Amino acid sequence: MPLPVDFALPDRAAAIFFILTLPACGWVALSDLRHMKIRNAAVLTLAAIFLVIGPLVLPLDLYLWQIVQGLVMLAVGFALNLARAMGAGDAKFLAAAAPFVLLPDAYAVLVLLSVMLLMAVALHRSARRIPQVTRLAPRWKSWGARKFPMGLGLGPTLSLYLAVAAFG
Repeated sequence: MPLPVDFALPDRAAAIFFILTLPACGWVALSDLRHMKIRNAAVLTLAAIFLVIGPLVLPLDLYLWQIVQGLVMLAVGFALNLARAMGAGDAKFLAAAAPFVLLPDAYAVLVLLSVMLLMAVALHRSARRIPQVTRLAPRWKSWGARKFPMGLGLGPTLSLYLAVAAFG
């Protein structure tokens, strides 16, 4: 049964982006859990995927607008980081992920992000209270951190958006 959401991102582009970005999104989540950092290499990988593959799967005018959208998100993320409202890695991830999300899909993706972050916080905060779970990954910095590893919600949100846009 298809979901009642019809995303603007073309199916073919979404499928290609999903396949290519899935490892980077997983890397973002795992790195943030382990180190409480989203690695620049993961963010640059996402950006490179869009820059190289985007013109092959999107119309040129749309591709260029999506790059502008990413630059706007970089400026917004930079301002939020300066205001200490967001970590630098989170801001860079949002800037790298923004070109993959078409503007008509932004509201649905924000709703998806909200749900994913709530689920990630609940899962992480519950899991870190279970000694059997924390013993499986005893060196993860996120178990004892006051702050939440946002990559745990950010990476899966991009992957889920692309998967739903591609495969319904």
